[in-house]
Amino acid sequence: MPSYLVAALVATSVLAGCSFDSVVGVVDPYRIDVRQGNYVDQDMLSQLRRGMTRDQVRFVMGSPLVVDMFREDRWDYVYRFRPGRGDLQQRVISVFFVDNLLDRVEGDVQPAASAGTRVDAPGRSRVIEVAPAADR
Repeated sequence: MPSYLVAALVATSVLAGCSFDSVVGVVDPYRIDVRQGNYVDQDMLSQLRRGMTRDQVRFVMGSPLVVDMFREDRWDYVYRFRPGRGDLQQRVISVFFVDNLLDRVEGDVQPAASAGTRVDAPGRSRVIEVAPAADR
């Protein structure tokens, strides 16, 4: 009997010494990558030209995620990526219209280097100057 008692005490002390966090760290379940919203890349932004209609912008960028009913002259393209292991990444691109024609683009992604395109205000949010449309 004393050997069973000693074995039970040793087993209890070993189990009590293990923290729950270390056990969960070893047996960590798989987590999927979650992508939400509109993915906007630099090639899409470099295709935008000042004076484009809403339909032309929708053709290039896709339908916006957010269209505010109180500000009909602004479309917001929001993209969120949460990897299974890692930090959340978020991009926000805002497209502004004047008289139903593209006026300017603001957001987190810089357009690819192209003629007539200039980026102002370094930092997270940037105002992207869109080149005027070519003569028709």
